[in-house]
Amino acid sequence: MKLIVITNERILDYEGSILSNLFDEGLETLHLRKLIATEGEIIHLIEQIPVKYHKRIVLHDHYNILKYFDLNGIHLNRRNPIPPSIEVASVSRSCHSFECIKASMNNHNYMFLSPIFDSISKSGYNHAFTKEELLEAKLNCIINKKVIALGGICKETIPIASEYGFGGVAVLGAIWGNYYQDRDENALLRRFSDLSKIVSKL
Repeated sequence: MKLIVITNERILDYEGSILSNLFDEGLETLHLRKLIATEGEIIHLIEQIPVKYHKRIVLHDHYNILKYFDLNGIHLNRRNPIPPSIEVASVSRSCHSFECIKASMNNHNYMFLSPIFDSISKSGYNHAFTKEELLEAKLNCIINKKVIALGGICKETIPIASEYGFGGVAVLGAIWGNYYQDRDENALLRRFSDLSKIVSKL
């Protein structure tokens, strides 16, 4: 099972160092999602990350940055639904329905499906699918190894996502949630390590 970390939407103090340490701890895929950051701010952030980790980074915005860095790929979403002309190794997409998953299966490397569980980072953003719907989607091969569960992913829900047939999970709140208050990087890295251990067994 794959573990993807999504960044906070804002640029954080010392974030370049934190992301570098997450990569040091074994993070294989980082989705760089900065809703209100400028292109220059994102470039500055990437410059703080060792070049050896750049191929593990996926961009959600400002695809023009791919001209300056050899990154892994792009993630299409409602803000940026059209891929750029620049050739990339990976193209992924956000989906909120099984119909979107089916339409994207053959021309994307993987897709996020959300929200699977009640969101940790977005208050009131609750699960959109029943257990029965998810199990049926697994049975019909709509949920498979190319589909990544997003929304409410934590230590308790990762094994459930595995039972539904997801090929991986994407985490945001379970990694960054407490960091906004305590600014404890060591605790953040421990949370990542705990999640990694669970995923590695599934």
